Amino acid sequence: MNTSPEYHGPSAQAPRPQRFASWQEHHGWSAAASLRRLAARPLGSLLTIAVMGLALALPLAFYLLLGNVQKLGDAMGQSQAISVFMQTGQSGQATQLLATQLGNRPEVASVAVKSPQQGMEELAKMQGFSGALELLDDNPLPYVVQLQPRTDANAAAVESLVADVRAMRGVELVQDSDSWRKRLEALLGVGNRVVLMLALMLAAAALLVVGNTVRVDIASRSEEIGVLLLVGASDAFVRRPYLYAGIWYGLFSGIFAAALAVVIELGLAAPVAQLSQTYDGKLQVAGLPTWLLLAVPLAAAALGWLGARLVSAWQLRKAA
Repeated sequence: MNTSPEYHGPSAQAPRPQRFASWQEHHGWSAAASLRRLAARPLGSLLTIAVMGLALALPLAFYLLLGNVQKLGDAMGQSQAISVFMQTGQSGQATQLLATQLGNRPEVASVAVKSPQQGMEELAKMQGFSGALELLDDNPLPYVVQLQPRTDANAAAVESLVADVRAMRGVELVQDSDSWRKRLEALLGVGNRVVLMLALMLAAAALLVVGNTVRVDIASRSEEIGVLLLVGASDAFVRRPYLYAGIWYGLFSGIFAAALAVVIELGLAAPVAQLSQTYDGKLQVAGLPTWLLLAVPLAAAALGWLGARLVSAWQLRKAA
């Protein structure tokens, strides 16, 4: 990478304002020169940016997937009511009193009481039951209290609710499909850990890509770097253009990754909307937060700077 024709390193004897102005000038020149060098080899630069962008987009895609799985679990939870079967002979008044007591609990979203007559009518509508029910002299069905847990209630809270209801007086049976909640929370826990590990591995891969690109660039200009070091240029002065190259690589790849994540999000919008209709519109698409999309290019730029910094320091030690 060509050095500035006007400046070859700050002089220790120069006044402080002049040294700062020279330092600032060289930063501006290094940023522009490194960007021009990337533009001078568009194919190689685009391939490097694309590889890094794809690596950074994968954790974002998995993060988006996990968010929507959580939303799907919430929507499924809205149809997973807890059925509390009262003992035979319990009166409607006692059942209503129990329902009111349960409705005051913070983890309960709604309560509904189903009378024996309503239960009999539902059975009569089911195929194969209408003839058998006509043979019954009395209605054997008990009162049923249906509890709808809050969507933000975790599996432990629902399990505690079920245990308390089972111990209540007049309750014969509590039917709760709580296994799906535990499995979903366990699956999301594993998924979050996988996303974290995947993000760390792919971030390391992006760092290695930048480092190798900068290493090749430095190796191709080893003679020029040797001349600069002989005339007294500091290591910071020599490596500065390569650090900016790493920043540009990271910044552009981060922008590419964020744009790709938005494209994936838009591509999922139509299928998720159709799925939401099957849940009466209760399933809402969880998109990536704006702060995350803005933070990805900045984090990628920092990652590119780190990769360039490590490799350039190692290469300059070899050249010294």
